[in-house]
Amino acid sequence: MGNRNPFPNKCEQCQLRKALCICAMIPRLALNTKVILLIHHRETHRTSNSGRLAHLILENSEMRVRGLKGNPMEREGLVVPDRQSVLLFPSINAVELTPEALKKFDKPLTLIVPDGNWRQASRVPNREPDLFSLPRFRIPIDKPTEYRLRSETRPEGMATFEAIARALGVIEGPEVQAQMEAIFRIKVERTLWSRAKITLAECTGGIPKEAIC
Repeated sequence: MGNRNPFPNKCEQCQLRKALCICAMIPRLALNTKVILLIHHRETHRTSNSGRLAHLILENSEMRVRGLKGNPMEREGLVVPDRQSVLLFPSINAVELTPEALKKFDKPLTLIVPDGNWRQASRVPNREPDLFSLPRFRIPIDKPTEYRLRSETRPEGMATFEAIARALGVIEGPEVQAQMEAIFRIKVERTLWSRAKITLAECTGGIPKEAIC
């Protein structure tokens, strides 16, 4: 009984209605860069959460749940000798992520990404001792967010998924970013369509016939 799905009409992987499920369309990318998502427990089953989708795409990724009372987040492996761990979050002392900024590292990267709303994510670097002294990076603001499931009041605000995709575009190349952003747009469109926020004609990735009927 404890494993029963409380939302039987929702796909447990992509968090969309089963008729709108995108799991068969999700690419699987094996990259040299490792991504570790530190997701707030309140975000784990929200349709508007985007970090889970990044984890589904990236084979070399982990998702660790934080904020559960009496069940602290696993910290082992956040920093290891054979990799360079860096924190992706636009804090005041973060450096813009560029190819030039990456030249000083001679090890494969582990990209550690807090996932949650702004308030939740901003607390992570100061609450996790292993992260406090890590190099911190922010994404160049070269285009506005395409995320329309939550409102953003900060110019640097974007979905966790977008931040990861744009970061990997710098680290791994633009093709990786393009593949990730393509499936992200489809998920956003299908979510908005299911909420009657956009029309069928506005869904460039298409809506399955069984969802329309």
